[in-house]
Amino acid sequence: MEADPRGVLTGVHFIDGDHACCEGALAAGARFAAGYPITPSTEVVERFASRIPTIGGTFIQMEDELASSIAILGAVWGGAKAFTVTSGPGFSLMMEHIGYAAMTETPCVFVNVQRGGPSTGLPTLPAQADMMQARWGSHGDYEIIALCPNSPQECFDLMIEAFNFSEQYRTPVMFMMDEVVGHMTEKVVIPAPDRIRLYPRRHTRKAPGELNLYEPEEDLVPAMAHAGEGYRFHVTGLTHDERGYPAMNARAQDRLIGRLQEKIRRAAESLALFEEEAVEEADVVVISYGITSRVAQRAIDMARESGLRVGKFRLKTVWPFPDAHIRRLAAGARALVVPELNRGQIVREVERAAAGAARVVGVPHAGGSVHRPERILEAIREAAA
Repeated sequence: MEADPRGVLTGVHFIDGDHACCEGALAAGARFAAGYPITPSTEVVERFASRIPTIGGTFIQMEDELASSIAILGAVWGGAKAFTVTSGPGFSLMMEHIGYAAMTETPCVFVNVQRGGPSTGLPTLPAQADMMQARWGSHGDYEIIALCPNSPQECFDLMIEAFNFSEQYRTPVMFMMDEVVGHMTEKVVIPAPDRIRLYPRRHTRKAPGELNLYEPEEDLVPAMAHAGEGYRFHVTGLTHDERGYPAMNARAQDRLIGRLQEKIRRAAESLALFEEEAVEEADVVVISYGITSRVAQRAIDMARESGLRVGKFRLKTVWPFPDAHIRRLAAGARALVVPELNRGQIVREVERAAAGAARVVGVPHAGGSVHRPERILEAIREAAA
């Protein structure tokens, strides 16, 4: 089936999560990607490289992940929607430029198809151990948005949301897949272009002679100007004023960093995407994300079959963390069970948000495979006892 001029392959497809992620990026309007091959993410940009000549755009294989991550930032300031794709060690290398993107308010998407680590770890096997790195990996104070799909369909759908959030809040967005979701093949329904909602880039309405291009609007997000449009402005990772010029003092730092954080914190409720089921009367609520949520579903079903009152809460947005919703769950349940493919990361956020109102039970797994549903079921039964 041929794509329309926007690149959308409307219809029903049988594709894996990596390919669905690529199609989501194209449907969102991405026309530039830079990357360096790394398992298990390479298929995303392999497909992009084959698709983009038919639409009009650019893919560049760079010499490494550092070059890839800075290339997409330059493309955005040139007017493109852009993203890069990586895993594990490559994500670590990109951290400096993620901080730079946050500081310069550059809208872009970083896709991380997670694998086992640390270091080279398990290149072809799954994990969810980069979740805290997505939030805290770069130095300094900043806020981040991170989405986590659990199916190829969501790889398409949430990739569009990732670009929308990046444009709406002028921030880098982390797209936290995992190896299983990336290589899982399922039906993916791609709607017609007129049914896909896209958030347009905030383009400045100021005349080229005006200097305060970083002056924020009511939601604390400034509009952008692009290189080559006649505007003279500064883009720097240094602490800067509303003109974009370096301002080396504590007052400017507090003013800028406070705004960069507050624009995300103020929007936390609207950014919180999640799926919940039967949580109102539950004694135990299972909180999960990514591929682990699909394994947890089987454990929840088995627990319910045995007569236990178990609810489900699946995170689609992991950052900013949905504190208010976790507090609500903790107020009504006896225990919260948190399975994840790491030795305990998001469980700590659940503990913090629950603040002792409910018992929090982690179900860690170091990666390399997924949980057995029976292991999560065991934790549910212990929590309900």
